[in-house]
Amino acid sequence: MDRGTRGELISRLVEAIRSVTAAHPLRVAIDGPPAAGKTTLADELAVVLRAQDRDVIRATIDDFLFPRAHRYRRGRYSAEGCYFDAHDRAALCRVLLDPLGPGGDRRFQHAVYDRDTDTPSSPPARTASADAVLLFDGVFLLRPELIDRWDLRIFVSVPFERTVDRARDRDAELTGSTADTADIERSWRNRYIPSQQLYFATARPTDHADIIVYNDRLQRPAWEVRPHSSIDGI
Repeated sequence: MDRGTRGELISRLVEAIRSVTAAHPLRVAIDGPPAAGKTTLADELAVVLRAQDRDVIRATIDDFLFPRAHRYRRGRYSAEGCYFDAHDRAALCRVLLDPLGPGGDRRFQHAVYDRDTDTPSSPPARTASADAVLLFDGVFLLRPELIDRWDLRIFVSVPFERTVDRARDRDAELTGSTADTADIERSWRNRYIPSQQLYFATARPTDHADIIVYNDRLQRPAWEVRPHSSIDGI
């Protein structure tokens, strides 16, 4: 395991991305629990790769949600509902991962759902360059239905208790209030953490990750390349 500054982590991950060769756009999964820092990490990688003139596609699992009525059909605080009912994985493969993968035509859509209106979305299709990089962040990305769709798998690890603290801080920053603290606590205790425990028990995501980023200390992270990984030099 290595530990360094935030900048050193980003540099090492960029090296890892650039070391992977494929005859199609590179599909990078950035998985981990809610509030682990996946979106921030993906955005930081995108900035560096674009500065190096790499075509970057940014997308997130939140734009592949089912509408609320479907994803909360087992109840708002159901862990099983979070794991089984929340995400339209078939659409994710159909409009994004498969078109960018082997034999795909590289014409993709980055979303199928509009969170603001809770309705399906159909943005115009775009064509990726052959050497594009898809940086896709979200939860449950290394489950069996998706595992073979990724060319590089990064897992962002944070203790579950730390994610609760971050969720409270994030909500307070967005709303300027701590009024929803009790609801955040209930959502994490009843839905999000148990769904992650279910994910770990059934899919063992860290066993399949190429790189694990230990992100509990944001400015002093640690990382390791898993033994099965073919990535060298990081």
